[in-house]
Amino acid sequence: MKHFLLTTTLILATVGLATAQQKKTPASPPAEAAAAFGGKAVTIKYASPSVKGRKIFGGLVPFGEVWRAGANSATALHTETDLQIGTLSVPKGDYTIYAIPTATEWTLIINKQTGQWGTEYSQANDLGRAKMTVKAAPAPVESFKISLSASVLTMEWENTIATIPVKAK
Repeated sequence: MKHFLLTTTLILATVGLATAQQKKTPASPPAEAAAAFGGKAVTIKYASPSVKGRKIFGGLVPFGEVWRAGANSATALHTETDLQIGTLSVPKGDYTIYAIPTATEWTLIINKQTGQWGTEYSQANDLGRAKMTVKAAPAPVESFKISLSASVLTMEWENTIATIPVKAK
């Protein structure tokens, strides 16, 4: 009988712990930016990390190195139309977005490899790169955010806002 009660208690505790873990909000929750270009959808799916008191650019995200532009899995770009992103022509399709931040400008990377973990980057798969404009955020940005409109792609985090023009071709 003691054995039965002990086993039952352990099972209930395990189920309770598993349920509690499932309800926990992820540290870097999934997020999405979307816009329509001439009736065609363009979406960017990414994970949104938070500052949590850390130094981000020039610290957690080193200047001059390729960064996954988010957290967890690679940041995914899906476009149903050909785009012009800065100086880069992007045919309709699926891509991964990376960035190389510095204190004064960022480089946006559109990469043809898809579905990989965010830190798995291969320059050989780059479709191309384009320069982004950087400015100081007017107020601290706690959670990384990508936004997309019919004219600009914006990345905001910590004390930085990086933008690049975007339009349908």
